[in-house]
Amino acid sequence: MSLRSVCVFCGASPGAKPIYREAAALLGHTLAERGITLVYGGGAVGLMGTVADAALAAGGEVIGVIPQSLMDAEIGHKGLTRLEVVDGMHARKARMAELSDAFIALPGGLGTLEELFEVWTWGQLGYHSKPLGLLEVNSFYDKLTDFLDHLVEERFVRDQHRGMLQVGGHPETLLDRLEAWRPSSAPKWVDRKPH
Repeated sequence: MSLRSVCVFCGASPGAKPIYREAAALLGHTLAERGITLVYGGGAVGLMGTVADAALAAGGEVIGVIPQSLMDAEIGHKGLTRLEVVDGMHARKARMAELSDAFIALPGGLGTLEELFEVWTWGQLGYHSKPLGLLEVNSFYDKLTDFLDHLVEERFVRDQHRGMLQVGGHPETLLDRLEAWRPSSAPKWVDRKPH
């Protein structure tokens, strides 16, 4: 599958170490170089601003989607290719998903995790068949991926659904994996018994 647009979930904070900002900048630059439109939450702060600025600086197209309340708080990015202002967080996530061919999570906080898990659940339930991935930076997601493996071992998640989440330590590697990924037709339920 050829990716035309990728939604990036990431922190509105820059994080504790410079390596997080460096990774966000590299991802933004790589997306632009590959001719892939960046879709993201529309903010000018933290890793959000970094990934957008890097994509723009490399000549890429960047679409931001931001709720009116956050725009009113003056954290919306003013220099994007396009900034869409929507009514709330649910509308924001739905619109970002609609605009994107794939999803990548950079390091981030609760919002990043919530966005990742929601779009992953949508895929598990068959609402979309778009790939998603984690950009692993500084072992940030190691404990999370261990826990996800634990969910499989305890039979709360199928192997096929766990495999929907690709992991890569470099943007090029991760984008190649997302392009090569093919959806599974496995049902959601691990131990569903017929009535």
